[in-house]
This record gives sequence, C-alpha cells and structure tokens, in this order.
Amino acid sequence: MEGIRHVLDYIEPFVHAYGAAAVFVILALESLGAPLPGETLLIFASVMASRGELSLPALIVSAWAGSVLGDNCGYLIGRTLGKRTLARYGAKVGLTAERLGKVEAVFARYGPVTVAFARFVNVLRQLNGIVAGSLGMHWWTFLLFNAIGAAIWVSAWTLGSYYFGAHAADFLHRFGLAGGILAAAALAVAVAVVWFIKRRRG
Repeated sequence: MEGIRHVLDYIEPFVHAYGAAAVFVILALESLGAPLPGETLLIFASVMASRGELSLPALIVSAWAGSVLGDNCGYLIGRTLGKRTLARYGAKVGLTAERLGKVEAVFARYGPVTVAFARFVNVLRQLNGIVAGSLGMHWWTFLLFNAIGAAIWVSAWTLGSYYFGAHAADFLHRFGLAGGILAAAALAVAVAVVWFIKRRRG
C-alpha cells in the first residue's frame, strides 16, 4: 500500500494539470506492463469528476482509449518478438518465466474470454496484450474482446467512484457521521477483500 501511495504522489499532480489526457497516458503505460495503479487512478479521477474538476465523459473515453491502445501495443510487441524472445529476455523488464507461464495457462484454459476479463486481475491486466500476441491470437478477436473488457472495467470503476463521490455529502447529511463511518468501513473491507484476492492470484 505504501508503494501505491508513493506512486500516487507523482500521479496526482499530473492528473490535476492535464486531466483526461494524463489518464489516457497512464493507463496506456500500465497496459504495457508498467507498475502503475490503474484502478486507484480511476477512483481518484472519478472523484475529481464528481467535484466538477474533470469531465466524466472525457474521463471515460480517455481511460477506455488509453487501455485499448496500451494493450494493442503490447499485442504488437508479443506478436513481433514471439514467445521465445519474451521467455529469454522478458525477465529483464519484469516479465519472468513464472509470470508468463501463469498468464499463458489462463489463456489456454479460457481463450479469448480471458482478454475481456483480464483487466480485473492483477498481472493479467499488465501482460494481457503481450501474451495474446505471443500466442498468436487473431488480432480482430483480441481487439473485440479487449475493447469490450476495457469498457466494462472503465465503466465499473469510474461510474461507481463518481456516484459515491457525488453522493457522499448527501449520504452524510441524511445518516450522520455514524452512517458515514459504517459506509467507509464497508468500503474499506470490500477494497481489502479485492486486494487480498488479487494478491493470492498474483
């Protein structure tokens, strides 16, 4: 968690300064395997949108476009370099044989459906395009499932966070501080459960 907080210290001013364009760039880099907190970024940017500091439609479109672009660049890298090259040199940039093996096993079991839901699972999100390309998945198949998966992922995080951010003040007014504390505790538990599951899978 400290690592995420440290990264956010650098990302927040970037998002404040460049808005949706910053979200586009950051999510494109994360989709290429960069260790960036994409989901945390979407929550932060969505709360900004709920305060009127950022356009929600622009946020959704830029987040979706950045995610799709990054994954397709990864697909091109995987398709060009091939599985053998990635296995040989991938460890130098964090693509260890163990990580690649885990992702390939999921792809072998679930096929194109993996592409659609990869964004909700740590490691799969970063290596989705690269592995699909190295395994020779047809580009049109990858593009379709990747675009659908990115739309679901972006919508889930942005709209949920936007709604919570926009209605937090009203919720506190209706239910008071105790209700706010209970809601915050429930949210914290939910986030902790998701983090624990991702850590176990990663």
